[in-house]
Formats: sequence, structure tokens, C-alpha cells
Amino acid sequence: MHATHREPRSVLGYHEFARDAEQPLALVRVLEPDAAEVAVFWEDESPGAARPLTSLHAAGLFEGRIPYRRPLIPYRIRVRYRNGHELVKHDPYFFAPQLSDFDLYLFGQGNHYRIWSKLGAHPTVLEGLAGTRFAVWAPNAERVSVVGSFNLWDGRRHAMQARTAGVWELFVPGVGPGDLYKYELRSAGGGTRLKADPYGLQMQLRPDNCSVVARLDGYEWHDADWLEARRHANPRRQAINVYEVHLGSWRRAEGRHPPFLNWGEAADQLIPYVKDLGFSHIELMGVAEHPFDGSWGYQVAGYYAPTARFGTPDEFRSFIDRCHGAGLGVLMDWVPAHFPKDDHGLAEFDGSALYEHADPRQGEHREWGTKVFNFGRNEVRNFLVANALYWFEQFHLDGLRVDAVASMLYLDYGREPGEWIPNPYGGRENLGAIDFLRQLNWAAREYAPGTLMIAEESTTFAGVTQPTHLGGLGFTFKWNMGWMNDTLRYMALDPVFRSHEHRLITFSFVYAWSESFLLPISHDEVVHGKRALLDKMPGDEWQKRANYRLFRTYMTVHPGKKLMFMGCEFGQWHEWRDAASLDWGLLEDGRHRELLEFNGALNRLYSSAQALHGSDCDREGFAWIDVNNAEQSVFAFERRATAGDPGPPLVCVFNATPVPRDDYWVGVAAPGRYHKLLDSDEKRFGGSGYLGATEVEAIAASAHGRSFALRLSLPPLGAVIFRRA
Repeated sequence: MHATHREPRSVLGYHEFARDAEQPLALVRVLEPDAAEVAVFWEDESPGAARPLTSLHAAGLFEGRIPYRRPLIPYRIRVRYRNGHELVKHDPYFFAPQLSDFDLYLFGQGNHYRIWSKLGAHPTVLEGLAGTRFAVWAPNAERVSVVGSFNLWDGRRHAMQARTAGVWELFVPGVGPGDLYKYELRSAGGGTRLKADPYGLQMQLRPDNCSVVARLDGYEWHDADWLEARRHANPRRQAINVYEVHLGSWRRAEGRHPPFLNWGEAADQLIPYVKDLGFSHIELMGVAEHPFDGSWGYQVAGYYAPTARFGTPDEFRSFIDRCHGAGLGVLMDWVPAHFPKDDHGLAEFDGSALYEHADPRQGEHREWGTKVFNFGRNEVRNFLVANALYWFEQFHLDGLRVDAVASMLYLDYGREPGEWIPNPYGGRENLGAIDFLRQLNWAAREYAPGTLMIAEESTTFAGVTQPTHLGGLGFTFKWNMGWMNDTLRYMALDPVFRSHEHRLITFSFVYAWSESFLLPISHDEVVHGKRALLDKMPGDEWQKRANYRLFRTYMTVHPGKKLMFMGCEFGQWHEWRDAASLDWGLLEDGRHRELLEFNGALNRLYSSAQALHGSDCDREGFAWIDVNNAEQSVFAFERRATAGDPGPPLVCVFNATPVPRDDYWVGVAAPGRYHKLLDSDEKRFGGSGYLGATEVEAIAASAHGRSFALRLSLPPLGAVIFRRA
């Protein structure tokens, strides 16, 4: 009566009572709060044949004997409540538990890679009846109930059955897609809490936070060829050029509440825009459900639920399907490092530190005000690894950008001395997190081959992109934060001072092949007072644009895959604002259209030149030509063809000052005519057109240790790229 029974099905429901051959009987017990009368009849009987049950307790407990049936079919309950309302329904405690012991064993071991198909809410049909099977992990709860509008949010009506591994489950007839629900958990201390489903497949739009029953099946995909090609691709040899998008502010539907584009509108507008610019992938911020817009999606409450801001899960599937049809991959920001403290979320889920560490020295990110996952706990590790595979299997995502990996790797991250606990060996490395990341990346390779696992990792931790079988973490790529910081510092300098900081532009080549890198200009670089990318550049407006084009050319030909945040491609002046659209009106200005055209030309060059993307991860794909000319702030290098592309190398020359360099000799290895592939100073891009020639003949003259040379007129704040015809 106090709803504290851990195994309510052992008391309630259908139970064999007597096996008398002449008249075998069964016993039915029903708990129906506020009921005045309860009667039971078999599915194939009329309600008039209902057999009344005897009241055992005024709180609504009834019991009665009914004829024993074989084969067994569901029975119905007719309830008349004290207010006179009458209801006929099926008994949830008639049905046997559905989770197998093997499922529970694998989950307890942390190795159930499709646990999302077992835990959570899943519409199904049992014994011919449609309903929803609910299951949740809450080992320290005294009682767990599923509550919703279907039971007046009353935790007494659908108390769940405790299983091994701390899992509770119950099949509720009549509940189906679209129904709202939560779990009511009673802790050992007697308090109750309402929680959204950690494995819920859909959630309400904030500020509402109920889970929503949703189906996994039903969407018909059209991207089989894309997935098959992805399986056999080698991403390190591919042109990977990512456009990072915060869909809530890319373009807003002003005048509408909420003012977000839906997935269909995004497909109509975003896909052709990104395709025309020559990007290969879209990376989406804030896809998993999060309660606060201002977190940009980095404080997740629904790890298995695509956010309701932009539509339903199937509409998100359709968006990805259309991206694949247009030849675009889709990546998602994924946040396994921490989670928020919102009451309906994972924090103290069953009254204990379940998903997080109990000790705040391990379980709190004080800087972010969030909880840290307990990576050493099997079920928590399973929750996260299976979540990554869920996005791959159910939504056909092409990769995950794993957020804040550095905060996971180190126990002292963001903590002062005395605020953290060393590992068993006295070190600062988080051994549980390291094991988790290795398992995560192994599982991605095993069950989703061809997908990308990209680490946002800013330290010198060794082997981030080394395969797991060789002792590494197993990521496909790592963000090159050192390159980003050094290069932006260099570009922000007045050119007169660049000669003193030449190392900022050359040092990245010392370690460029220590990992498989991706070069990021992400949202973090254009917020919080850091200024927009164009506005970071020094000088007057013409020089800012020239410096911008110089930087973007250097980024494009530097070894490593590429990522650029939305708005940078047309030179937005304002820092990114998450509650407003990009400044699309700037494209009415021809100078911003020129930058857009320039970025399209760069992207197409990167994707078409095998020497640029095919050798990103190979030291042999790069060679310095002119590295030591700090005085004039000029540098030059080759991007060389790989074994699979025997074509000539690309000669890339940069002048980082506003002073033209006439009669500048650049050494090359072979004679012949060299065709200009790209000139950042072309008039069509807003430049001066200083180097008018489109072809240059190499002369027999020694320069930079080579037997031939190109005699160039280097444009001010410009970059030129040549290839021998």
C-alpha cells in the first residue's frame, strides 16, 4: 500500500492457485487506487461476464479467483471509481518480464552495445496487445514507477518490477507513441523524485522536460550506397572539410515561436548552401536534448533524444538522409565528459551518485557547474558507448566530435591542489576515462566502420589517434589546438612585428604528423570577446580582408583536415550570437560576396587536389622550400603528391606583409611551366591583382637548394599556389 514493493508482480497480476482437474482456478490481484469496485473478465468474454473481486484494503487492493485458462490469454479489468467514472483496461501485471538474463548480464559487464533497444520506452505488442515496455537502471531506488497522463502521474499505479543488475521493467498496455512519461523513484530515505528517462528517445521542447514514447522503426532510408562507400573509405586520405553549424542561430524563423528552422527547412536551405561552398561535412552543435539554449547543447539532459527544437527524430533522420543524397557527411557534437544538475536529469538519479562520482573531487566540474561521469562504472560506460553507436545506427551519422576530451583524461583538470584525487599509481591521469575512450573508439570501428571519431583535445597526451591495439586512444582525428592558437596569434599581429614571431607560423610543422590532425576554427574562437575571424585581422578594412585571405589559404594548404564555423565564410564582423541569425545582410555588400567566393574556391581546390588532402597525415606529403625568411615574413613550402597520385607537387608561397616582393625567387625541383591554381590577391576576391600572370616558366637557377626557380612578384598580404603543368 505504501508502494515500496520491489517485485510487485510477485503479488499483483495473475497467479496459478489450484490445479484441481475438474475446476482449476487462478488468483488475480489488482491495485487500483480510488476504486470502489473491480471485476475481471477474459478477453474473449463480454464485460457482462466479469467476475467481481473482493476488496482487501480501502486503498484499492482487490483479489479474486477466476477460472484457469490454457492457452493463457490476457484478461481485462473493469473498474468503477468512487467518483462514478468507469474504465475497462488490461492489467500490466499479467505480462511476464521481457528483458533476458543475458541482456542484464551484458549490461552489468558494460558490454551491451545495443542497450538502448532494451532500456527506455519501446512500443511493442505482447500477447496481441499494443503497449509500451519500460525499463530503467536505478539500483539504489527502493521503488520505481512509470508515471504519465495515462495513470494520472500516480506512482502507485504502475510500480515496476526489479530485475538483476539494478534494472526495473514493466509493460504497460495501451501506452504508445506520443505519450508523455517520467519515472518516479523512491529512495531508501523515503523521498521521491521525478526523472526523465536516461534512454528516452524523444523529449518535450524546453522548458517542459517529460520524455515522450517514440518508435525506433518506421523511417525508410535511401542512403545505402553512401553507407556502403563509407564502410570502405580511408578518412585519412579523404578531403574532410567541415562546416560547423549551430542551427538555432544559422538562420532563424523570425516572428515564429520558437524561432528555429525545422529539419525540413534546414535541409532546403543549409544543404545547398554548404554544397555550393564545397564543404564535405556539416557538423551540428546541440543535437542531443538540452534544457538551456545558452549552453549551445553542451549540457545534455537527453542523450538518446534529438532535440525537439528542430522537429521529431524521424525529421532529423530525413535531414541526414538528404545530406547523404547531396554528397555531404553529417557530424555531431557529442558530450560524454559531463552533464548538468537539472532536477529531471541524470544527477543523483536514484537518490545516489549513480551516473556521477559521489566524491565532488571526482564528480564535479566546478568551473562548469556540472557533474562528471563515473567512467569506471560498467553501466555508465555502457550508457555512453552504446549512445555513440545509437547515433550511428539509428541516425546514420558519419562521425562524432567528442567534446572536452582533455577534461576527461586528467583528474586535476580545472582543479587546484587538494581538489582532486590521484589515481592508484599516484598520477593525474584518469584511468577509467582512458579505458572508456579506448572502448568507445574500438566499438565505433567494430560496429560502425568508416565513421569519424574526432577528439577536441588540447594537451600533449600521447597517442590520441593511435589505434587502440597499439595502446592509443583510437580516435580518427584530433583537433590541432596548438596550430589554431599560434596561427591566430600570428595573424593578429601588425605585420611589422611578424618578423619577430616567425616561429608561430612554422612551429606547427614540428609536430604536424605526431597525430592525425584536424585544423579547427570553431565557435569557441569567435565568442566571449575573442572577436569574429575577419575582425581579428590587423590593419584597415582592405588589410583585414587581405590578411583573412592569407590566413584561409595557409589553413587550406597546411597539413590536416579542416573545420570552419558558420559566418566566417563570408566575413561576419560581429562575434557569434547564439540568439540571433548570422548577419546575412552583409552579402548585399560585394566585398562579403567576394570572401564567400574566395572560400568556395579554396574548398574546391582542397577537395580536387590529391596532394592537399591525400597526404594530410603523411610527413612525406610536405617539404619546406623557404622557412627562414623571418625578416621579410615570407615562407614557402610544397604539398607533395602521394604514391596514389603521382602528379607534381603544389608550390605554396606566402607574403605576410603589406609590402610587395618583386623578383622573389622560389626554388622548385623541376623545369617547365607552372600554372597558378589560386591567388588570394586576385581582383575577383577583392585583392589588388598584383601578380597578373597565370603561368610562370621555371628558370635554371639555384634557389633554396633546388636547381630551378620561379621568379615571382609576390602580392602584398597574399598567397599564391602553383603546380607544374
